[in-house]
Amino acid sequence: MWRLFGAGVSVSIRPVMKTEIDLFQRFDELGVKTTTVEHAAVFTVDEAKAARGGLAGAHSKNLFLKDKKKQLWLIVCLEDRPINLKELRHKIGAGNLSFGKPELLVEVLGVEPGSVTPFSLINDVDAQVNVVLDREMMADDFLNFHPLTNTRTTQISPDALLRFIRSCGHDPNIVEL
Repeated sequence: MWRLFGAGVSVSIRPVMKTEIDLFQRFDELGVKTTTVEHAAVFTVDEAKAARGGLAGAHSKNLFLKDKKKQLWLIVCLEDRPINLKELRHKIGAGNLSFGKPELLVEVLGVEPGSVTPFSLINDVDAQVNVVLDREMMADDFLNFHPLTNTRTTQISPDALLRFIRSCGHDPNIVEL
């Protein structure tokens, strides 16, 4: 969020959020190869499992969290990985963790609940979000994430994902979850 000041008035201006078209343009600029499939809108891991068919590679769940220190976190892990927020905070060096409110998710990452993805880091222009990637997930040949919408899934290599995340100004932490 940017603030403009002048003549005793302050106005908040939110940067324009990137779209799926912008995302794929970034992939092209980085020389990143992806494959995308369309499916019905999904909001849960179980719905995603039913919709994706036989798409190879690791599939994820993506948690947008906030800690008591007001730090934001994006946890990207294998879809069936059990996550205990009390244990997780110690592994990543966070304060007490809770889920970020949908309004904050939209403001910072430009996506709605159900569409959370590491690709939404393209919208975190101020690098507010700490990114944590599941080490086991990153060992797979292919990773699958929503391309800013929950009606598609995009497959990418782990190296290309890291290149993309770094191009967005983030240095992801790869953690054994």
